[in-house]
Amino acid sequence: MQLPGLPSTKRGVQFFAKRARWLGTPCGHVLKYHIDCLPPDARAAYVARHIAAVEVPSTIARDAAAEPAAVSLTGPATEARDARLALLSLADKLAADGNLSRRRADRHLCDLYNAGRLIVAGWIKDEVASLSVRTLKRWRAKQRRDGAAALAVDRAAARKHTGLLDRVNDGAVKTYALALIAKQPQLTAHHIRALVADRFPVLTIGERAVAVPPVRTFQRALKAWRTGYRNALLAVRNPDGFKSAVRFTARVTQPAQRLNEVWQIDASPADVLTTEGRYSIYVCEDIYSRRLIAHVSRTAAARAVALLIRKAIIAWGVPERIKTDNGSDFIARDTRRLFAALGIEHELSAPFRPEQKGHVERAIGTLQRGLMRTLPGYIGHSVADRRVIEHRKSFAARLGEAPEDMFEVALSPQELQRRVDDWCRHVYGAAPHAGLNGMTPFAVAAMAAGPVRRVEDVRALDMLLMPVAGKDGLRTVTKSGIRIEGAYYIGGFLDVGSTVLVRMDEADLGRAYVYSADGATYLGEAIAPELAGVDPKAAIAAVRAEQKRIIDERLAEVRPVARRIRALDIAPAIRQAQVDAGRLVEFPKPVETHDTPALAAARSAATEQQPVHSEETLRVQAELLAERSAPAADIVRLRAEETMHQRFRRAREIEAALARNEFVEPEQLLWLGAYREGPEYRGLSDTYGAPPSQAHEA
Repeated sequence: MQLPGLPSTKRGVQFFAKRARWLGTPCGHVLKYHIDCLPPDARAAYVARHIAAVEVPSTIARDAAAEPAAVSLTGPATEARDARLALLSLADKLAADGNLSRRRADRHLCDLYNAGRLIVAGWIKDEVASLSVRTLKRWRAKQRRDGAAALAVDRAAARKHTGLLDRVNDGAVKTYALALIAKQPQLTAHHIRALVADRFPVLTIGERAVAVPPVRTFQRALKAWRTGYRNALLAVRNPDGFKSAVRFTARVTQPAQRLNEVWQIDASPADVLTTEGRYSIYVCEDIYSRRLIAHVSRTAAARAVALLIRKAIIAWGVPERIKTDNGSDFIARDTRRLFAALGIEHELSAPFRPEQKGHVERAIGTLQRGLMRTLPGYIGHSVADRRVIEHRKSFAARLGEAPEDMFEVALSPQELQRRVDDWCRHVYGAAPHAGLNGMTPFAVAAMAAGPVRRVEDVRALDMLLMPVAGKDGLRTVTKSGIRIEGAYYIGGFLDVGSTVLVRMDEADLGRAYVYSADGATYLGEAIAPELAGVDPKAAIAAVRAEQKRIIDERLAEVRPVARRIRALDIAPAIRQAQVDAGRLVEFPKPVETHDTPALAAARSAATEQQPVHSEETLRVQAELLAERSAPAADIVRLRAEETMHQRFRRAREIEAALARNEFVEPEQLLWLGAYREGPEYRGLSDTYGAPPSQAHEA
């Protein structure tokens, strides 16, 4: 073995053992000696040659990983820590097995390690290139003072953000380059270098000016930035992708506490092309049991939502609450009216927040990936998938080819509906779900406690699902009936002038079902004679007879009483009403003389035809004219002459009586009206203020 400190021949070793008085154990024709008999140098060399590839002892690794500081260590830092712990453990083992002092064991270990004579794991040699006694001493002191985590070091992290492009212009270049990447991810390092050179004519690090780095420097920096800022750039470049794949979200495994408490519905275009084109799939999921029901529809419309709800209610019962997004088919009047009529609470998720109804979103994704890929006519879930499918044929082979031939379309919409129903019931419904603790939707629904609300009369449900006339279904009844699409629907129960809600019978265009405006009361069935194939004259006669019967029925008790009421019974009541309301006196209005040539001619004719009076008549007329021109006799005034202030006080008293709704003589009212028009009243009113009633109004 050529151990140091021992002779190089067999005979020499025998003499050395005899002089050193080694105690040997006979073993056949030779003697065995314990390793402790060897001199220190020889013992250390022997131990070094017989140590296997050094790894971290399990106890040391376990204790190091249990330290609190170990949680924040990166992968490279953990490897550096473990490599140093392994070498320190080996030095301690060498000192113990070789019966050496720590310093001598460290020096011997370093010599063997640097000379490559120590067999260690490759990752330790990669982490620690060379070893010295001072290094081992420093590591040991650091471990004793700060713990094993203090031996960890990540040289890449220490160099992070120290590159030239990270530091120039105090990070402004880096910020600008990241903005360019976020705005236009397809820009290359050549583009960004040119844009940086144009934006920053002078690059500086501190106070020192530097030249624009070469393209290779930009390539390395951009590669590191795209990796380090991957999620941040995704949030700017593709917000939907960030929300879908990166943004943290809470996982609520059971947001419903009972069966049919919450349903979620949504729609998506099918990834399968049918013989009649591409259809949409509406999916309803019961959150408590994770059951699915789907409906295949030609277009996205409120009608498809109604048919999906009908299918789910017949199979599962009536839910308490349905959650949808803000799609036009989910917030349409027909959809909201249907939910209100069935007593179902309609809950809307926030705009652009599909994660708020993530259960049905995930279910649709499972349907598309699990079933659609196995069906003929699969066109892919994205543009990239579709291009791959199209490229199965060369461009020349598919030139002018119909989509049905290109994608091997073979399913009709009815067949697609059957396949979807079978998959929802027998595949998805029978598969264990992690959110259900490994149970299947069928088992959860079967074991659910509590009652299930059912609609016993399916015909009543179908009536609610009938489409309404026009946009909102409301129509005003005229004497010609209800006008819908140019036709008039009539019925004796219709009340002319009222507003009604009309639902159309899809199987019979000549028939309509009429409800009260709020939809809570069914009124009857109206028909359009021309569309229903009924004689219009006979229909009108029947409707008039029914209308007369209803009116007679309503007025059966009213008409006898009306016959007993006479006009003389009404007049006293009217007079009493006038007395109760106070007497009304109309003030005289200004009068203008109206004259026309015809009136003038008539006056002339009347003057010419004046009769000739007798002498006695003329004498009496002369006496009357003389009396008129004679001096007036003394007149006894009924009321003493009033002063200005007395007249004003009198006017105020009348106004106060009117304000109290008291009776005032017509003569007083006429005098007040004329007095108000004079300057005396206006002047005194300006002096003493407005009357009480006008002041109160002001």
